Amino acid sequence: MVWEADIRRLAELKERAGRMGGEEGVARHHARGKLTVRERIDLLADDSSFEEIGSLTGSAVYEGDRLVDFTPGNTVMGLVELDGRRAVVSGGDFTVRGGAADAPGGLEKADHAERLAFEWRLPYIRLLDATGGSVRTFEQIGYTYIPWGPGTTYSARLMQVVPVVSLVLGSVAGLPAVETCLAHFSVMVKGTSQVFVAGPPVVKAALGHEISKEDLGNERVQVRESGVVNNMADSEAEAMLLARGFLSYLPPSVWELPPRVDTEDAPDRREESLIRAVPREKRRPYDPRQILTSIMDQGSVFELAPCYGGSRITALARLDGYPVGVMINDPNVLGGAMDVSAADKATRFVDLCNTFHLPVIHFVDEPGFMVGLASEKKGMLRLGARVHTAIDQSRVPWLAVIIRQVYGVAGGCHLRASGMHRRYAWPSGNWGSMHIEGGAMAAYRREIQSAPDPEAKRLEIEDRLRNIASPFRTAHAFDIEEIIDPRDTRPLACRFVRAARDILKTQLGPPVGPSYRP
Repeated sequence: MVWEADIRRLAELKERAGRMGGEEGVARHHARGKLTVRERIDLLADDSSFEEIGSLTGSAVYEGDRLVDFTPGNTVMGLVELDGRRAVVSGGDFTVRGGAADAPGGLEKADHAERLAFEWRLPYIRLLDATGGSVRTFEQIGYTYIPWGPGTTYSARLMQVVPVVSLVLGSVAGLPAVETCLAHFSVMVKGTSQVFVAGPPVVKAALGHEISKEDLGNERVQVRESGVVNNMADSEAEAMLLARGFLSYLPPSVWELPPRVDTEDAPDRREESLIRAVPREKRRPYDPRQILTSIMDQGSVFELAPCYGGSRITALARLDGYPVGVMINDPNVLGGAMDVSAADKATRFVDLCNTFHLPVIHFVDEPGFMVGLASEKKGMLRLGARVHTAIDQSRVPWLAVIIRQVYGVAGGCHLRASGMHRRYAWPSGNWGSMHIEGGAMAAYRREIQSAPDPEAKRLEIEDRLRNIASPFRTAHAFDIEEIIDPRDTRPLACRFVRAARDILKTQLGPPVGPSYRP
């Protein structure tokens, strides 16, 4: 064979690349309870579907034309299939230089992966297990470089056109940590993942105190408190399942509609439990997740960021097999009031639905923005204005079902100035510019204070106001379009989603300007 020697060299190089950081490095990686990047790709992808790109990237040493040594690059990338649907994947190899982001070839491969996803209109999945830049690179190249963000060239534009998922599978700092946020969905693994701007050594040098990796950026910090990462997995295998599950609700790109799946759940199913789902006592909480599971296709509710912004539940789900975005307040957290974290969560969720043509089903029980000094200091008004802006800018059909409270400016977050927006209310609905209990004292202060018995006068006024707070009186004035039996909600929502499909076909492609903000 004319090229036999070269084919042997090719096989040798591929075999060495498959060793990654070597037997010892892989063993140390496994000892930390982590899989290698190649094991992760095999776990994520359909069997035998990985098509690697750039497998020979790395540092080679030759004597003449004889290969003496080869160290593979610390980024592995290529094409995979997920349930038969193609996607682009890239992953950091922590066994080679700790996955340093600026290692030779790594930035170029990551940039190529993003460009591939962008131009071929394919979902993009990052398997993050890498540090940021390393001072070792300065010595290797002989100079210090001005950071210009290589590897993020396409990141912002990518999020406007294809679904992007980031899985945090180790200690991630610097550029890879930012890439955690440059995604529509992110997951970290409990006990083995940390995310931070810079690790403990840099924190000590900058601020003079010591802190562990876990205290600086584990799942308690980044999933529960900061909301930097959406969901938490108990294992790497579960993280891969979450990634596949999330992508199953979305189209490959904004030029296509979300895929419908077959379902055995009848679209005209009427759930009897809904008639008693909301208690008559206004201060008594209920289970909002049970409402979702009663109305959505059985087994289809996929909650996003369940540990953050707990007063607002956001989820992907299906109705008659069609993917939708779903929101509902949780009265068990802050009484359902919108605080800054819930507002941040809702804004990103609305942007996600708008970007990928998902109709929104919003079950409304909104008592208002969170009040008090702490809320004001955190910028509640600005975050509230951002939610309103995101909703106003969205193009997708929107169905609001008022199941209990709608008060104040936050209550207005279910409104859209569009003929595609539909509003219904259950008989349990009640609303106003502000709550009667606090509003009566604000509006009738002088009359109450001047009465012989101020407390009796306050109760008298509040009782008078409650008599006109019936949702039926609002319906008489056509300020609510329709009041429905709660048991009719699923059939109505299924009809709405089927009708929305025809509208969504006319909205394919990216909107003018950015549609998603991380």
